[in-house]
Amino acid sequence: MAKREIRVPRLAPNMESGVIVAWLKEEGEAVEKSDVLYEIETDKVVSSIEADAPGRLAQILTPVGEQVAVDQVVAEIEVD
Repeated sequence: MAKREIRVPRLAPNMESGVIVAWLKEEGEAVEKSDVLYEIETDKVVSSIEADAPGRLAQILTPVGEQVAVDQVVAEIEVD
C-alpha cells in the first residue's frame, strides 16, 4: 500500500502555524474521504481538517498540544 502524507494546510493568508487540539481518528482506523482527522487551533479559530483520500490512518506523527508549521507532515494514511 502507498502512503499519503497529511500536511497542515494554510487556512489564512497570514497563517504560519497552529496547535493540534484533537485527533478524531486513531492509528489503524479506516478513514473515508472527507472524514475529519484532526482539529487545529490558529490565532482565532479551531478548524477541522478532513482526509483527502480514503484509506487507513497509518501513523500520527504529531501529538495533541504540539505546535505545527504550515505544510508540516502530521500523519500518514495508507491508500490502495
